[in-house]
Amino acid sequence: MNIRGKSVVLRAIERQDLSHLNFWANDPDVQEMLGGWHFPTNHQDQEKWFAGLSCTSNDQRFAVETKELGLIGTANLVSIDWKNRNAFHGMALGDAEHRGKGLGRDTIMAIMRYAFDELGLQRLDTDIIEYNEISQQAYVGRCGWKEEGRRPKWYFRKGRYWDKIMVGITADQYRSLVDANGYWRNP
Repeated sequence: MNIRGKSVVLRAIERQDLSHLNFWANDPDVQEMLGGWHFPTNHQDQEKWFAGLSCTSNDQRFAVETKELGLIGTANLVSIDWKNRNAFHGMALGDAEHRGKGLGRDTIMAIMRYAFDELGLQRLDTDIIEYNEISQQAYVGRCGWKEEGRRPKWYFRKGRYWDKIMVGITADQYRSLVDANGYWRNP
């Protein structure tokens, strides 16, 4: 089963995707926009990581592709909590030329539709590094997520500390957004 947006398709990660994923995992421009700590990775590490992927896990990771461009990034729903019906979401578009074209928004919208309408989750959360204005615009500005708090000086990047911005959205907020903007009605 694939998860479809208007322009993107989210699908299982396949072995042939690993060279792209390894390149992006070692690209400082990609990694400085993501939370967590990232060490350089090699193909063997990518293979080990790939071997651990499972559709029965509470950590689901997807390849993001378009018909015209092929593989453009990854998205996930991790730490899925089935009892409390929530999950953490993350996303990365690998190549800079694919950003700013609405593909990130479409990926977020597709993840929300899948999480809320197919999986029956009640809320999603993510974290954004303070200087990542593109993610703030996508999540908060275009996709209806709400800033729910900050953790001062959480991330160390570029020789200094930056705040972690915590954002989230509930199923009701998502449905109100879709009703208001007609996202899935408009081609």
